[in-house]
Order: sequence, then structure tokens, then C-alpha cells
Amino acid sequence: MALIVQKYGGTSVADLERLRNVARRVIQTRQRGHDVVVVVSAMAGHTDRLLELAREAAERPSEREVDVILATGEQITAGLLAIILQDMGFKARSYLGHQVRILTDSLFGRARIKTVDSWRLIKDLREGIIPVVAGFQGVDEEGNITTLGRGGSDTTAVALAVALRADLCEIYTDVDGVYTTDPNVCEKARKLDRISYEEMLEMASLGAKVLQIRSVEFAAKYKVPIHVRSSFSDQEGTIVCEEVEDMEKAVVSGVTYDRNQSRIELVRIPDRPGVAARLFEALSDASIPVDMIIQTSSAEGPYANLAFTVSKADFPRALEITKGIARELGASDVLCEEDVAKVSVVGLGMKSQPGVAFKMFKTLANEGINIKMISTSEIKISCVIDPKYTELAVRALHNAFGLDREQD
Repeated sequence: MALIVQKYGGTSVADLERLRNVARRVIQTRQRGHDVVVVVSAMAGHTDRLLELAREAAERPSEREVDVILATGEQITAGLLAIILQDMGFKARSYLGHQVRILTDSLFGRARIKTVDSWRLIKDLREGIIPVVAGFQGVDEEGNITTLGRGGSDTTAVALAVALRADLCEIYTDVDGVYTTDPNVCEKARKLDRISYEEMLEMASLGAKVLQIRSVEFAAKYKVPIHVRSSFSDQEGTIVCEEVEDMEKAVVSGVTYDRNQSRIELVRIPDRPGVAARLFEALSDASIPVDMIIQTSSAEGPYANLAFTVSKADFPRALEITKGIARELGASDVLCEEDVAKVSVVGLGMKSQPGVAFKMFKTLANEGINIKMISTSEIKISCVIDPKYTELAVRALHNAFGLDREQD
């Protein structure tokens, strides 16, 4: 008998009929002899509607009160699923984040989990009760409701799996696994049987929306296997797990893209220690995450150009801060592009195989796609390009690295 944490996303719980389908899956797991703890998201579209209401109430609503409002979405789903399970003859009990006591910091809207109390859930399991936990939410030291950011129910599920020492965390969504790229962009995209934490972490950070990046970080740190699968079929999905030997056979495992990017460049800033730190300290103080960073020295004296990317949502504030720092540093100009895209190739095989960068750059060149920025790590290469070429780039790279073919 195993202990399994199952998380069901918004499309899986979109209405009462889908909630009944979830209940049947939970019951089947129990009937196979396993203990199960369920984590649920809000019904599809519900969080957006609540957020819209908050913004209609005030131009800049309090982040604390927004979290109070948003947390009600998961509360409704958890209560409804518990009622349906009870109606089907099974004991079930719903919990909100503060009742389980998922303790977080006080960063409203993107809180991070500190600790999880599991004794209530363990007690229920011993008594034959199915715990149904509202995802996406927690509570801080002062008793304030907090939320974990978009996709936060994934993180809730993995955090509970860690606290309960579960054997497996199943993430049910509207796709049947992790693909080599977005099937909506490339019809030859292929579902992966398994992928390493490291590769999944890169893919999640680079635009793949199957799992929230923090949930993958949790799983990797505590070695919790994740099974990504569809709630609308019984097919096996993709296992996210520790690297195994045969994973290195594929040089590239996937191609990702992200259209939600903006680019900012400071021109002719002093090339001396502390200049970059001054800029990124200001961005950090404003809680603006920075993605790619490139600095180039000038041949015309002790000057440099410094370019970086941020999300479109952070672009206006980031540009305002950057212009202020540019005046302080005496930069000659600040250039920007609000709309750029990032395409990336990811794979463990890059660690030992040469020529991946050449193949990527050559493939994009053959399609007439200019590269604006390049960033690399041990297992990924990312390029910033004009957004109108995104789909072309994804399909060309997917074909160039043979991702439509099963790996030997």
C-alpha cells in the first residue's frame, strides 16, 4: 500500500460533473489499497474572475485583501469535492491552508512555504477519512491568509507529499504528460515517458506551463517523484524523477518558448565594479525577477552595454527603475523592446555532447531568424528573438534535434 498525493487542476474541477469524475478517480485509488490525500485548485477561470472583481473595487487593491479574496476559489472546490465523496459513501474532510497549517512568509501573492503540519492529515488517514486540501494558500505567522502565486496548487501538493513522506505525487491536468514541445505549436511534439528534475526545472523556468517551477524545486530537493497525467484519460503520463543513466542518450529533450518577455538595455555605462550590482539591487528591492543578463565591454574606452530581460508584467516598473539608475550612472541611453520572445533547447545530453549551440544557431539562421540575446547553462541554451518568429523557431528546432522520433 502506497501513500499518494493527488492534485487536480482548474480544468479538472471546472464543474460538478468534472468534480464527480475526480471523486471517482480518488475512490479508485483507495480501492486499489492506497491512502490518498487530495489537493484541488479553483474551478477554471474562477481565480481570474475574483482578481477582476478586486481590481474593479480599487485601482491598487491591498495585496493582503486580494489574497483573502483569491483563496476562496480553492475553498469552494475543496468543500464541494468533500461533499461529493461523502455522497458516494466515503468519509472525506476538507481543509483550508491555515487549517492544515501550511505556514508561509508574508509575501502576499507569492508567499513561500516555511513548514507544513501533517498530523491532522495523518490522523484522518488512520481513521479512513480522505483529506481534501485547498491548494494555492497558506497562513503567515500573524494569521494572515497568503497565496503561493499562479500554479501554487502544484507546490501545495508537493509540499504535502514531502511532509507526509508520500510515495508519489500525481499532478492531474488537461494534458496527458510532458511533451518535447507545445503540441499546439508543433504537431510532431512527442510525450516523454520520464524526465529528470533538472530538465523539468529548466523547462518550467523557460516557459513550459505543465508544472509550477517551485513545485519542481521542492520535488527535486526532497526526491519526491511526480507523475504528470490527464484527468480525462487513464493513460500513463510523464514521470519527473531523479536522473537515470539512459536519460543522457537524448542530447536535447525539449524545446520551450516564452512570449511573455521584454528586453531593456543600458548603453555606455561605466565599466567598473559595482555598476551592475547597483542596477540589479534596485530591481531586486522592487521584487522584479530578472531573467537573461548580458554585458559587453566597449572598445571605445572604459564603458559597457548591459542588457537584460524581464516579464512583460514587470516591464513598465523595470523600465522606470532602469531609467533612474541610468541617469545616476551617466548612461548615454536606455533602449527597450516590450515584446520579445525566448526559445530554448533543454537536455541532459548537452553535458557531454558538443555542437548543440552550433546546431541551434545554424537552424535559426537558416530560417532567417535573428538572435538578439543568448544565454546558456550546462543543460540549456536560450535565444531571444522577434516574437513573430516564435512558432517557426520552435518547429524548426524540434525537427533539427529529431525530437519527433523515439529515442533509441
